[in-house]
Amino acid sequence: MALDIESIRSKFPILSRTVYNKPLVYLDNAATTQKPLQVLDVMREEYLNANANVHRGVHYLSQRATDLHEAAREKVRAFINADKTEEIIFTRGTTEGINLVCSSFCDEFMQEGDEVIVSVMEHHSNIVPWQLQAAKKGIAIRVIPIDDDGNILMDEYKKLFTEKTKIVSIAHVSNVLGTINPVKEIISIAHEHNVPVLVDGAQSAPHALIDVKDMDCDFFTFSGHKMYGPTGIGVLYGKEEWLDRMPPYQGGGEMIESVSFEKTTFEHLPFKFEAGTPDYVASNGLAAAIDFMNELGIENIMRHEEELTEYAMRRLSEIDGMRIFGKAKHKDAVVSFLVGDIHHLDMGTLLDRLGIAVRTGHHCAQPLMIRLGIQGTVRASFAVYNTKEEIDALAEGIIRTSKMF
Repeated sequence: MALDIESIRSKFPILSRTVYNKPLVYLDNAATTQKPLQVLDVMREEYLNANANVHRGVHYLSQRATDLHEAAREKVRAFINADKTEEIIFTRGTTEGINLVCSSFCDEFMQEGDEVIVSVMEHHSNIVPWQLQAAKKGIAIRVIPIDDDGNILMDEYKKLFTEKTKIVSIAHVSNVLGTINPVKEIISIAHEHNVPVLVDGAQSAPHALIDVKDMDCDFFTFSGHKMYGPTGIGVLYGKEEWLDRMPPYQGGGEMIESVSFEKTTFEHLPFKFEAGTPDYVASNGLAAAIDFMNELGIENIMRHEEELTEYAMRRLSEIDGMRIFGKAKHKDAVVSFLVGDIHHLDMGTLLDRLGIAVRTGHHCAQPLMIRLGIQGTVRASFAVYNTKEEIDALAEGIIRTSKMF
């Protein structure tokens, strides 16, 4: 089914505004997406009519807020095809999800000299937490290399496993290169060594059908704000067998069964990992964002964004001096580039004056920049509401800006 993009855009009032007297062309979706009215409406409605702390009150408002919060958990479970709601933990986002697994898993299962495998294309949020554990516990980080097109070198990956390998932590999709990593194969290889896998789904959950059972990942984490939902809410999925064995990440209210000064016992899943008051309004907003995506059809979103990515790659490749980083066969929703010797910050600043919002810099992936031999890129990233006309505007803006240099 072809999507009615103009109708979709009408649900996002911010897309009709102007910047510097130019129509806004928003191409920074890998950083965060805009929010449709239905997400904003359900959050406003809850604050106005059902705002009370969840799980703790017997009064009507608390019961209503709790029902909405737990209904959102079920909606997330169905969205990623998990077995149980007990396997769905609400977090503040992908970063907290990775930190939770890293901290709790290392506490329980890793000792000095044990190893984690990551890739060179990881976001800092999937590097720094492991480095903190390396400093704290003496674990080692092994790194999967990539080829010049941005593909994981699978033969090199296989060679990294030793008897010390305890976990693999890998991005599903690179936030710089757009590479869609072969996570099913990556997971299958790890499982042959009895090693669990954490998948960073920040850049895949907004753009693809996610099926954690088919993928067979042990952990999967993503952020609401990158998939048309509110900021400050995210999800960690974990197989029950792992979550049951891992210690709590934080202590406080709600995650306890009983507390005395002599001993504390912890709640059952998922509450063991949800200390304190959750952002129960944002979880409801995330559920509305999932509804929005389901109403459009994930396959339809995928098809539209694949067309945009292919068009952008072709259109930008025609520009003199264009260097595109990330040319993997399986790629989605992101095009990172430099033009001649123009600094990425200069290009991004001048595009902004034309109303075109792109991201510049190292994109929290400095080890990847070192591998590519550059300091940073300009990154255009797409969502379901973007159009080929906006990509044309980007291309024309790049050409216009290039002439100034």
